[in-house]
Amino acid sequence: MQHRELGNSGVEVSEIGFGAWVVGTDWWGDRSDEQAVGMVEDALDSGVTYVDTGDVYGHGDSEEIIGKAIDGRRDEVTLSTKIGYDFYDNPQAGHGELPKELNREYLTEAFEASLDRLDTDYVDVLQLHNANVDEVTPEVRDLLAEWKADGRVRALGWALGPSIGWLAEGDAAVEYEEFDAVQTVFNLFEQEPGRHFVDSIRESGSDTSVIARVPHSSGLLNEQVTPDTVLEDGDHRSHRPKEWYETGWEKVEAIRFLEEPDHAEGTRTMAQAAIRWLLAHDEVASVTPTFRDGDDIAEWSAASDVPPLSEAEYERLDDLYARNFDVDRDDGMDVLRTSVDGDDIEAAGLDKRAASY
Repeated sequence: MQHRELGNSGVEVSEIGFGAWVVGTDWWGDRSDEQAVGMVEDALDSGVTYVDTGDVYGHGDSEEIIGKAIDGRRDEVTLSTKIGYDFYDNPQAGHGELPKELNREYLTEAFEASLDRLDTDYVDVLQLHNANVDEVTPEVRDLLAEWKADGRVRALGWALGPSIGWLAEGDAAVEYEEFDAVQTVFNLFEQEPGRHFVDSIRESGSDTSVIARVPHSSGLLNEQVTPDTVLEDGDHRSHRPKEWYETGWEKVEAIRFLEEPDHAEGTRTMAQAAIRWLLAHDEVASVTPTFRDGDDIAEWSAASDVPPLSEAEYERLDDLYARNFDVDRDDGMDVLRTSVDGDDIEAAGLDKRAASY
C-alpha cells in the first residue's frame, strides 16, 4: 500500500481508503456489528489505513463500529469523520437528505459526540458533510481553525454531495486555506466535477487534495452490477435510472483493454484499473471504494500496487470520454447532476441542472 499527503497538512492517507458508509447502515447490504468490525479489521490488515466515516451514517452507528474496530490500533489509523447533518432532531426518511446545522453550538456538540462514539480524543481529518457554500461562514471556518490549533483535528475537508455536482462548494474548498481536502464523486464515467477541481488545484497552485468516492460508478466498473443483477429497493444504488446502467455496460465493454496493460508489469482487474486511473492524478490523495466483503478488500486494496496506466492508455481513455465512449443515447442522469442553484455549473459549461431542494 502506498500513501500520499493530504494537502500540506502532514497527514498521510493510504491510497485506498475504507468508506465506512458501508457499515452502520443497510444501504449496501445488511451485516451484523461483528461482521462490520471484521471488515474494518480486514481492511487494516490489508494496509488500508485511511478510514472515512460520518456521524450521520446509521445515526452514529458507523462511528461506534469504527471505534470498536480500531480499539488498540488507533495509531495505525488515519481517522476521518464528517459532521453537519442534524439527525438528532430529525427522523431519516429512506435515503432522503436530512436538514443541516452549521452553527457553532451545533457543530461543537456534534463533534464532541463523534469523538465519544469513536472513543478518541482527536480525528486526523474532519469534514463538513455536504455543506452549502453559503453555510460555511467565517464563524464556521474560525471554529474549524480552533479545533485544528488545539490538536483535536489534524486536517480539514469538505465532503460534497449528495448528488453529482456542487461545483461552487468544491471551488470554495480549493480556495479557502483552511481546507486540506475536497471529497467528491469521481470516476472514469463521472469525471465532472472532479476534473474541474483537479484543474482548479493545478491552475491556482492550491495545496488542496481530492478524495475520490464512488470510484466504481455505482457498481459498473467493478462489475458488481451486471445486466443480470436485481437491485433491491433498499440498495443505495437502486436510485440510479435503468438507462444509466444500460449505457454503462456499453461503456465498460469499450474499456476492456484496461484489463490487459500495454506494458509487462503484471495484470490488473477492471476494478483495480478504475482506481489506478484516479491515482494517475497527483491531486487525488485517496480513493474510497465501497467494500462489501473480504474479497473486495483483498482485490481493491491491492490496486495501490498493480501496474499504473501508461500514457497511451490514459490518452486513449481521454479520447473515449470525449466521445462519450461511443454511446449515443441518454443515460437518464440529468436530474441527478446538481448544484446549489445551477449558476456555477452553467457558467462552467457543464451539462447539469440546478438542485431541486
